[in-house]
Amino acid sequence: MPHNGISALFLDIGGVLLTNGWGRQVRRQAAEQFRIDYAAMDERHHLSFNSYEDGKLTLDQYLTQVVFYEPRPFSRDDFKAFMYDQSKPFPDMIGYICELKARYKLHVAVVSNEGRELTAYRVKTFDLKDFVDSFIVSSFVHYRKPDQDIYRLALDVVQVTPDEVIYVDDRPLFVEIARGMNIKSIQHKDLATTQAEFAGMGLA
Repeated sequence: MPHNGISALFLDIGGVLLTNGWGRQVRRQAAEQFRIDYAAMDERHHLSFNSYEDGKLTLDQYLTQVVFYEPRPFSRDDFKAFMYDQSKPFPDMIGYICELKARYKLHVAVVSNEGRELTAYRVKTFDLKDFVDSFIVSSFVHYRKPDQDIYRLALDVVQVTPDEVIYVDDRPLFVEIARGMNIKSIQHKDLATTQAEFAGMGLA
């Protein structure tokens, strides 16, 4: 029987379970390490990244548009290895989610904006399938946050109503959109504040 009516958790990956895969800070580090003009790379990134996260570009196609549109003194494989290496887990948060899942028999779903190759790497490397039951990822489903469609799809896939879900994301806008759909939502800042919010919702 769901506790307090809650039967599912919807979780972002980057900023909640793991570090952000290809966020602004990581892109700056890449530009510095590989001596790329950051401003030029960033402009091309913003013109290309939505298509990559929507699953309309492969990682190689994205990199061709953003980095390898001119000859570079480094290889594509070296650059991709750098991208992948920036992913780090938040073990305490992962452990906490696993505890909640076991204690309350919750369905855990990822609702995330990420490219296909990066998601596949992160799922495998950090054993996310050990505790995540469903992956509603922008590059898989061709919807991306903050579009309401990706949240509706997650509800349909997991077969729950909004009042049966708690959603956790580090981005305020995405939390606001979910709350507007009557999904209980937590803006994740750190483990302690998220635990306190869960406790306030009856999942101690």
